[in-house]
Amino acid sequence: MKMQCCFAALALTLAPIAAAAQPAGWQRYVVPETGAGADIPRTVFSEEAGKPETGYGRRFLTADRRANLTIQSIPNDTGYSPATFLARKNPPSDIVYKRITGRFFVVSSFRNGMIWYNRCNFAGRFANCVLINYPAAEKRRWDGIVTRISNTLASG
Repeated sequence: MKMQCCFAALALTLAPIAAAAQPAGWQRYVVPETGAGADIPRTVFSEEAGKPETGYGRRFLTADRRANLTIQSIPNDTGYSPATFLARKNPPSDIVYKRITGRFFVVSSFRNGMIWYNRCNFAGRFANCVLINYPAAEKRRWDGIVTRISNTLASG
């Protein structure tokens, strides 16, 4: 009986992680105002959480609220390059991963037991971005999800 209880508790604890690892339920989210979009796993990010703080788009949460995703288009009417745009956002100095090209930037690091990941592609008047925050302890389980979302980010 004690062993069954422990397995049941473990199963309940791992349920969100297992859901995060499953590829089923991918759907394209498109920012209506700009046409930018990305594929998102709706079985993982099942809750809508309103509009982002800036620009156009949508925020999503996991059912347990342990992870979140924002897909947004931020106006870049001044035509800043990815490097300048990122610098003007005053990113933290402890960035673990940074890649900047003439068309996009990707930055990622750790904060309060979470991994934050931000990719912005630049096209026309907008920086089209995905921002993902998820538990650092589950990094390997989230790697495939983050990669697919990032790789499917496209301008409208």
